[in-house]
Amino acid sequence: MKHFDSISNEYYEKMKNVTSLNELVKEFEDFVVYESNLITNDSIVALKHVATGKYLNSVGELHYRTGSGHQTVFVGSPEPSLNSLWKINFDKELATYASTSIKLQHVNSKNKFLGTYSGYKSPSSNHTEVSCNNISYDSTRVHWVEDWKFNHNKFENHQGYLKSNDIIHLSIKKTTNYRGHYTQDSQIEFLHSHDARFTIRDDSFQEVFCHNESLGGNDEWCIELIKQYIWTIDD
Repeated sequence: MKHFDSISNEYYEKMKNVTSLNELVKEFEDFVVYESNLITNDSIVALKHVATGKYLNSVGELHYRTGSGHQTVFVGSPEPSLNSLWKINFDKELATYASTSIKLQHVNSKNKFLGTYSGYKSPSSNHTEVSCNNISYDSTRVHWVEDWKFNHNKFENHQGYLKSNDIIHLSIKKTTNYRGHYTQDSQIEFLHSHDARFTIRDDSFQEVFCHNESLGGNDEWCIELIKQYIWTIDD
């Protein structure tokens, strides 16, 4: 695995303090568990909303009846399903806290990503709408953002690699201001869910949106590794 090189120095430093065979075995076992929980580029993950214990979902062909009309994003069942699986993409082997930008591609919707489109409001609470889409062309691209940053929920300056069962805040930076004009100084907003629901046809869904207000329990997400991407010798 290529990413082994990224953590081998850390393991080597721990080995310096080993004084017995039992310690060596224990450190190695701990290292194997640690490595198996690291989230690598192209891993499949699920995001559980900590406050409600339910997973971030999207469903193909289920679109908002308000706002953008794009594919809906909501918090669904208490167990992960195909609709709650996301492929995480970033430009290195391992994702580092506070410095790595990630994309979340919905596995069951092919080439669609989690993001926001400036100017559209969420169906229940009138915050920034979160949707699942693939917008990679024409002038509308400036309004669509799908690059997320993650931070530890407790420690703002937390260092280290993203791993399974970490509890994080996910944030996104808008590219346009309230007038719809492009700017590099747009506000940062955080992924949020709560008990409020919206209805499509005869079904109701738990709302997901982004906001720039004070953070709390409803902004916490537990990232769970479903399948780690396995590097091959040709990668």
